[in-house]
Amino acid sequence: MIRIRSIFLLLLASLFVLLPPARARQFTQALPGYHFSFPRDHASHDDYKTEWWYFTGHLHADDGRVFGYELTFFRTAPDIDDKATSKWSLKNIYLAHYAITDSAGHKFFFQEKLNRAGFGTADARQDIARVFNEDWSMDMLGDKFVLNAESPSYSVHLLLEPQKQLVLHGKDGVSQKAGCKGCASHYYSYSRLKTAGTIKVGDKAMKVDGLSWMDHEFGSNQLTKEQVGWDWYSIQLNNNCEAMLYVMRRTDGSFDPYSSGTLILPDGSSKHLSLSDFSIKSTGTWKSTATGANYPMGWQVYIPQVHASLTIDPLLKDQELVTKNSTGVTYWEGAGNISGTWEKQPVKGEAYVEMTGYAAKFNKNI
Repeated sequence: MIRIRSIFLLLLASLFVLLPPARARQFTQALPGYHFSFPRDHASHDDYKTEWWYFTGHLHADDGRVFGYELTFFRTAPDIDDKATSKWSLKNIYLAHYAITDSAGHKFFFQEKLNRAGFGTADARQDIARVFNEDWSMDMLGDKFVLNAESPSYSVHLLLEPQKQLVLHGKDGVSQKAGCKGCASHYYSYSRLKTAGTIKVGDKAMKVDGLSWMDHEFGSNQLTKEQVGWDWYSIQLNNNCEAMLYVMRRTDGSFDPYSSGTLILPDGSSKHLSLSDFSIKSTGTWKSTATGANYPMGWQVYIPQVHASLTIDPLLKDQELVTKNSTGVTYWEGAGNISGTWEKQPVKGEAYVEMTGYAAKFNKNI
């Protein structure tokens, strides 16, 4: 979703203290009337405060092993209006998260990066779809995405090819998160990306194939004071249907009425789902030994209009990211398997689930 995965400059506040007084920066809000244009909108939108390119997927290696992966690039702009034109100007800050779920090895691995623009360390181009943070990158080759992420433990080099047209979420690509004006993002996804490439585990390289999901969101507002976090679900089924669902959680434990989702059918057409069109119930819990957070663990999803009853089981319970050196936010983002029925027929599939605001209220320092 929701990627109001809004980015968080708390760890960078000390930088701003050293800067001379400057005017507050004015950002564009995500409002109705925005006209998407591709491939332009795959690139960066620097007039909005926050933006992310989010990739998750399931990789099947030629030796039978299964991996989940997450590769996410964030751009956020400080509130100051820095008019400097040197490489030291602070117009954007770039963050990235990379995670691998190794189900056979019972391991969850993640890394994070934080860099400012300039000197070739990180950037998100405004003219072409090119985003990188050191040796992690997203590029486009025609209509295909090229992903690279290097690490000593796990490295991936992947080519992602859309199997369906992209989907705009919300109403005409405005994903409203609350009732206030501009409390929204422009949000689209590729819900089914054929994926092929290699994964390197230590010194061993293996060919992989599978399916990926891509989210791109940009906006300028954070959660409201009444919202503590969200749960987001991407669902890919073997009947060629997908769904994106998110619920915004409020301080009183209820779901915000602006929670919503999108149903994607085999022909690529989509339907907007309001909160009343689906329900999600947890089937268990898991307590993190790292943070003490209690997360729902295992989910039952119901979408009555397609007679869907789906059970999501995580590949591993511990898929928690504690990102103290980048966004400063702790969240759970993990791969899962799906079983159940759709239009009263048995289905299987794969899912990714994201949960924020369980270790601490998401926007307490924003």
